[in-house]
Amino acid sequence: MSSASLDARHMAHALSLARRAVGRSWPNPSVGCVIVRDGRIVGRGWTAPGGRPHAETQALAAAGEAARGATAYVTLEPCAHHGLTPPCADALIDAGIVRVVAPFTDHDPRVSGRGFARLSAAGVAVQTGVMADKAAEHHAGFFLRLAEGRPRVTLKLASSFDGRIATATGESRWITGPEARAVVHGLRARHDAVLVGAGTARADDPALTIRGWGAVDQPVRVVASRLLDVPLLSQLARTARDVPVWICHGPDAPAETRRAWEGLGARLIACPLSGRQLDPRALLSRLGEAGLCQVFCEGGGTLAATLLSAGLVDELVGFTAGLALGAEGQPSLGALGVDRLAEAPRFRLVETRAVGADVMHRWQRN
Repeated sequence: MSSASLDARHMAHALSLARRAVGRSWPNPSVGCVIVRDGRIVGRGWTAPGGRPHAETQALAAAGEAARGATAYVTLEPCAHHGLTPPCADALIDAGIVRVVAPFTDHDPRVSGRGFARLSAAGVAVQTGVMADKAAEHHAGFFLRLAEGRPRVTLKLASSFDGRIATATGESRWITGPEARAVVHGLRARHDAVLVGAGTARADDPALTIRGWGAVDQPVRVVASRLLDVPLLSQLARTARDVPVWICHGPDAPAETRRAWEGLGARLIACPLSGRQLDPRALLSRLGEAGLCQVFCEGGGTLAATLLSAGLVDELVGFTAGLALGAEGQPSLGALGVDRLAEAPRFRLVETRAVGADVMHRWQRN
C-alpha cells in the first residue's frame, strides 16, 4: 500500500474517532487522533465530553513511550494557545512525535497556522491536505460558528406523501414508522441541541431526548418561545434539572414566568424580535455565543418556515411515509411568502434511502 493510501486510511480512522465526540465536545470541535509507529497503531483518542481533554493528549496518554518517533494523524490542526489546558502542539513535541498529518489549518484565529508553525519550528514534519473534503464536512458546524457566529442547522421534517404532519384534527402519532423514529434519535445524538418552537412544545409535549440508544449524553433541549408559553407541567419542565432546557424568549416574556422556569432549572436566553416573532438570526447567534455548533430543528411549521425564509437552514432531512392526508391535513411548513419559484429556498440532494416502510432523503443548501 502506498504512503498516500496509508495516510488516508489512518486519517479515516481518526475521523471515525472524531465522530464519537459529535454532540458532546461543544464548544470545542470534535477531533480524533491516531498515533502510528512502524505501521502499528500505538495510541488513539478523541475529544472528551465538554471539549477536554483534547484528542491529542488522550492519544498520547494511550501511546506512552511508544509515541516517540511516531506519526500523529489529527483531524484538525493541533492547538497552539494556552486555554484551560496546555497547547496540544507542545504535547506532541514533548512526546517525541516526528510527523503530524492533518487535513488543514484550524479556522479558529487563536490557532490558524500557529500550531503547524510551532511543530515545524521544533523539527516535526507537517503534512496537510489528507482527506480535507471529509474533514471539512465533519467540522462544518464548528467552522460556521467561527465564521458567522451561529450553529449549523439541520431541519427534520417527517410527513405524509403529500407533505402533511397531522390530520385536520391534529392526530400525528405516528405518520412514520418505528425504524424512522429510531433514526431520528440517532440524528439527535449527532447534534449539540434539539430545537423546537413553542407550538410543538405545547401540542406534542415532547421529551426531545435520545431513547433506544443506550446510555448516551443527551443534547441540550431548546425551545423558541417568545412569551415562554410552554406548560410548567410539561415533560421539558419536569426534567429540566436532569437534561438541560434552554428557552429563547422575547423581551416581553412575563417576569413571573421567567422566574418560574428559572426555578425549574431552565436557562433563559433573551432574544430581540423581528416583527411579532423572535428574530431567527439573533436567536441562532445567541446559541452560537453559548457554544453550540450543531442544532437539530424538529419544527414546528412556523419555526421551520421562519428559518428557511431567513436562509438559516443548512441541511434538510425528510422522512416521507406512504400515506396521504389531503388538503385538510396540517402542512409541514408554515407560510413562506413565496410568489415565484426563483424565490423558493433550494437544496441539493445528497442521500436517499429506505428506512423501514418510509423514505429518508437528505438535502444540503446550495
